[in-house]
Amino acid sequence: MLSGIRVLDMTNVLAGPFCCHQLAHMGAEVIKIEAVGRGDLARQLGADKQLSAAHMGISFLAQNAGKKSLTLDLKSDKGKEIFHQLVQGADVVIENFRPGVMARLGLDYPVLKELNPQLVYCAITGFGQTGPLSPRPAYDQIIQGLSGVMSITGKPDEDPLRVGFPLADTIGGLTAAMAVSAALNKRPRGQMIDVSMLDSVLTTMGWVVSNYLIGGVQPAQHGNENTTSAPSGTFQTADGLLNIAANEERQWQALIRHVGCPHLADDERFATRDNRKLHRKALSHALDPYLRQKSAAEWETELTDIGIPAGVVMTVPDILAHPHIAHRGLLSQFDDVQAAAGPVSVMRTGFQSDGQPVSVDMPPPGLGAHNHELLKDLGYDEADIAELSQEGVI
Repeated sequence: MLSGIRVLDMTNVLAGPFCCHQLAHMGAEVIKIEAVGRGDLARQLGADKQLSAAHMGISFLAQNAGKKSLTLDLKSDKGKEIFHQLVQGADVVIENFRPGVMARLGLDYPVLKELNPQLVYCAITGFGQTGPLSPRPAYDQIIQGLSGVMSITGKPDEDPLRVGFPLADTIGGLTAAMAVSAALNKRPRGQMIDVSMLDSVLTTMGWVVSNYLIGGVQPAQHGNENTTSAPSGTFQTADGLLNIAANEERQWQALIRHVGCPHLADDERFATRDNRKLHRKALSHALDPYLRQKSAAEWETELTDIGIPAGVVMTVPDILAHPHIAHRGLLSQFDDVQAAAGPVSVMRTGFQSDGQPVSVDMPPPGLGAHNHELLKDLGYDEADIAELSQEGVI
């Protein structure tokens, strides 16, 4: 897909590295430009203290497989010279510094465009390059709060909750990967892409935002209930929680017949979709004793077999152990990860190509693991490289 494309990844932590994780799996050569001696902050983050101490933290391992690592002091003249050489042979530069940082380094888009007019330059920030909020630093939870995501997450009348993973970083990274992939098809090639995590998150909230803008409906917390229909949400079974989405009339009728309460069809409160939505709590209470008669797994199988969407509420370990994940080839395993005591498994991407999972061959790199290779490609010899290392340029 992106074979032959060279990406200079100047990003840190999650949104930018996750973007470049997608591009690497699409076949791009991704060169991660990292600070000398410390690298990406994510190298120091994660649940394994020994890996973090070795600058191979789990948070780094999660989205940096398939990349090369080059350490570079971009404040030094020699570091800038090396970077300029790389830009001349690159197709894409991606960074997630605060607005103005690259300009202060003398490495912003107008400068790099002069070196390579066909360059696709992507900047990922919390709030974009323009606007009153643009100078602010941003982390995932800040964006979740400002975007309104937290205000609609959780149970009614309880405090807002953040989504349980870095939603804004992830969506920002995916938005950037999509925009960069599209820009590579532009002719003539060459443009500046400005990705705002706040904008990216808001655009994924289409139904919530549109219900407010067009329908005048105030967004609110609804717990695990689907506001568009009922019964559609999370229900207790004999041994755990089950999601049921009986959104269509035929599914509603099939549900009450199968679980053993066909008489609910005669209850005026449940006669129509709108009535069921209005009396959602009473409906859940009426279904409860019937759904508690079997396990979540039993109901999942039975309801799915009769055309009613249903699924057990799983833990992360549960779903990772599911045979479907193995069948889809969603995990990559690397046996030779620096500082790791054994094999390391990481996620690939959420799509396949021609019936096969997309993958990368290289494990997440050690800090500066490809310094020699990349500098030799630029024409530097061993003496030059040793001098650059001694001077702290690499």
